[in-house]
Amino acid sequence: QVQLVESGGGLVQAGDSLRLSCAASGLSFPTYAMAWFRQAPGKAREFVASITWSGGSTYYTDSVTGRFTTSTDNAKNTVYLQMNSLKPEDTAVYYCAATRRAGARIRVIDYDYWGQGTQVTVSS
Repeated sequence: QVQLVESGGGLVQAGDSLRLSCAASGLSFPTYAMAWFRQAPGKAREFVASITWSGGSTYYTDSVTGRFTTSTDNAKNTVYLQMNSLKPEDTAVYYCAATRRAGARIRVIDYDYWGQGTQVTVSS
């Protein structure tokens, strides 16, 4: 059974940093690539970043490039999202997702497994 469990969300001020974690189990490593999505109230879920389990390939949406970094710790089966210089518009529920499809996948439908999400709130 595949399980993805996010943690690390919280309430911070603009300019602060947070690190999200996604603990994965039940996946056939390193077949899967992982991604982070986010969903703000009243908006569609959107792609944030993706990474292959080898860590050799990462991809970011333009709005977070230069501020967010995703990484993996294969020994812990964990994926991280380091978020720096946070802005109020980064406020959302952040989800971890896994796919067995190759390539830089940014669509929700390309991902097979999802975590429950963790809330990130950035105050101005």
